[in-house]
Amino acid sequence: MWGGRAHRRMHGPPVLKPCWGAMSILFSPLRIGPMMLDNRVFVSPMCQYSARGGLAGDWHWQHYGSLAVGGAGALTLEATAVAPEGRITAGCLGLYDPRQEAALAALVAHLKRLASIPIGIQLSHAGRKAACRTPWDGGGALSIGTGWPVLGPSALPFGAERPLPVEMNEADIERVTEAFAGSARRALRAGLDYLELHLAHGYLLASFLSPLANRRTDAYGGALANRLRFPLAVAAAVRAVWPAHKALGARIDAHEWIEGGRPFSETLEVCAALRGAGVDFVCISSGAVAEGVRIPAAPGYLLGYAGRVRRKTGMPVRAVGMLHRPRMAERAVADGDADCVALGRSFLFDPRWAMKAAHVLGAGDLFSRQFQLAGPARWHPGRALAAALNEPA
Repeated sequence: MWGGRAHRRMHGPPVLKPCWGAMSILFSPLRIGPMMLDNRVFVSPMCQYSARGGLAGDWHWQHYGSLAVGGAGALTLEATAVAPEGRITAGCLGLYDPRQEAALAALVAHLKRLASIPIGIQLSHAGRKAACRTPWDGGGALSIGTGWPVLGPSALPFGAERPLPVEMNEADIERVTEAFAGSARRALRAGLDYLELHLAHGYLLASFLSPLANRRTDAYGGALANRLRFPLAVAAAVRAVWPAHKALGARIDAHEWIEGGRPFSETLEVCAALRGAGVDFVCISSGAVAEGVRIPAAPGYLLGYAGRVRRKTGMPVRAVGMLHRPRMAERAVADGDADCVALGRSFLFDPRWAMKAAHVLGAGDLFSRQFQLAGPARWHPGRALAAALNEPA
């Protein structure tokens, strides 16, 4: 099939041509490593900041339940801390103790009763972006005495009002590496189908990759091979406990959008190294490694980078970046810039985005039986509604 690893190895990444009205490439099947998807739309991991003690609760059950039945090909649960100090906020999910594992297992079992959709989770450590208030409380650093220790590659704060990180020593690096592996074991027992490592957006693993955040002079700093040492150790440790029949992915920034930051040429090298460590797919994303970075976000602004990673490395690539219009998402795959796409805000705004996109692209009916009366052809007047949904690309 088009998405198969063997095809890419023999012939390079394919460029698929859309055939709107007959078949949608976006809603065609895809194999990513050992994982088979019914379509190429992922629900992107999106922090909810609504856990108590790191436990999945009522909010997660209703939120992810609505997304599980919305027609997407895969559902990724939010960034989940592998250690207590790895939380962005006190409301972040955690996967570092038995109670959190039990709560997550109950949530996953609930979602699988609702829909036969692959469910993954993003494992993360916030690093020097930890110990913050929730976005609706301003998002700034917690006041002294209410936060927790912040770790980083060097004693450089994320911003002027952020706490000074503790520069990690060898023991810290080994402990956090094992924390990632431990969370992977818990995710496996909880019934997750795939994992995604967070190497983006200025969090801990991304900060080790960044020459702006990493000023170390030991084996973990300086040249890219050294800055990559800790993230690769994490990937290898997780791959060692995460079974070969389950997919492992990683999210990484295209580059850092600031002078002196990590360039895109290094992203290509990092992705190739991750593939060598057993990572099955990468998501080319974008986030701030330092306070005040201005990212030129616009619809499709990361597609060129995703396409270059895909063509250079030959590994499956997931694209993100305001791909909210169905035909733009379709073209991202059809033009060979990505094997699949992930949407975040679009699904927050409308959990049924995939159902509507399938209708717009002529891909058939993704509506579950409980939603079948919502099919545009069954509305009155059905033709008028169908025309309204076919917005321009």
